[in-house]
Amino acid sequence: MPKSKSAYSQPTKFGKEEHHIIVVWVDNEAGVLARVIGLFSGRGYNIESLAVAEIDKKKHLSRITIVTKGTPEVIQQIKLQLSKLIPVHKVADFSRNDPDILFRELALFKLVGSTKKLDKAKKLCKKYNVIILDKTKKSFVIQVTALRREIDKLIVALKPLGLISASRTGAVAMTRGKEVFTQ
Repeated sequence: MPKSKSAYSQPTKFGKEEHHIIVVWVDNEAGVLARVIGLFSGRGYNIESLAVAEIDKKKHLSRITIVTKGTPEVIQQIKLQLSKLIPVHKVADFSRNDPDILFRELALFKLVGSTKKLDKAKKLCKKYNVIILDKTKKSFVIQVTALRREIDKLIVALKPLGLISASRTGAVAMTRGKEVFTQ
């Protein structure tokens, strides 16, 4: 994987780069996503994945989940800058190593091939608890919900069995148990 050329992604005396999942609760209005994304691009921060959807129609709130990478000082800076944006209600930094946080990604895969290859692919997919969404004699489309690294492994395993197209949501995260993240 090529190294980032951003000055913000270089290790410093404050620590090495780590992946973080930042969740931002914002007003669901025109231009908000552009402002959040602009904050990242304007400072040279990379977004590895992005998922956004309205979560409360009455309050017009959306939840943006961003996977990014940076040193602890960069991640802290991102959170502070996000908190200053007017439509932002709260910002959470979910560490991938925290056992109290659940992470998942959804992916759709289309496979096309011979009956023999498709049967092999279906057997391989059983351990991932996939859902078959569409099926013909020569193809099928599956849905899988798993950790990012598991989806990456599945893609590698399915390529020789006829994987021709993949669509991924990016990570989403939530705390375990009855606790709700508060700022």
